[in-house]
Amino acid sequence: MPQLWVGLGNPGAQYAMHRHNVGFMAADAIAETHGFGPEKKGFQGWVREGRIGSHKILLLKPATFMNESGRAVGEAMRFYKLDTGDVTVFHDELDLAPFKVKVKTGGGTAGHNGLRSTEAHIGNPFRRVRIGIGHPGHKDRVTGHVLGNYAKAEMDDLAGMLGAIAGEARWLADGDDARFMSEIALRQQE
Repeated sequence: MPQLWVGLGNPGAQYAMHRHNVGFMAADAIAETHGFGPEKKGFQGWVREGRIGSHKILLLKPATFMNESGRAVGEAMRFYKLDTGDVTVFHDELDLAPFKVKVKTGGGTAGHNGLRSTEAHIGNPFRRVRIGIGHPGHKDRVTGHVLGNYAKAEMDDLAGMLGAIAGEARWLADGDDARFMSEIALRQQE
């Protein structure tokens, strides 16, 4: 049985560098680092298949726009007869400092429409890789921050974090979330 790893984001070139699309960026980095097959259309999104260690991984980037991400996740999950526990979702997280990475299973959606949609379609206890984008300080500035591009000054940190996520993905595949987080933190200190 494959694991289903889902990067959340919005389709289209105009959204490519938005903080809200960091889940797409993580999925792409993992696919490139681990030599996954070419991107194909499927499950209302784009799919790439590959292996990390002995684990078969199906990477999905929903093309449904963030607010309907769960439709694509649910369709892929039903097709492969997977359980909610086989799903890992990579997403942006306002409540984490920029470029920090934390993993948890289950929990609330913290107002994240992609998580809310996913939960509505597949239930709650899926694993989340929370990728920090930081909070702009005031709730009136949240939408502009989330839907804003990463700044030029952030590009090195962004590339380093995505490289660390991809480089340490084997620990996620093995189910060792704590090791995944600690290895990323170590890389970011270098």
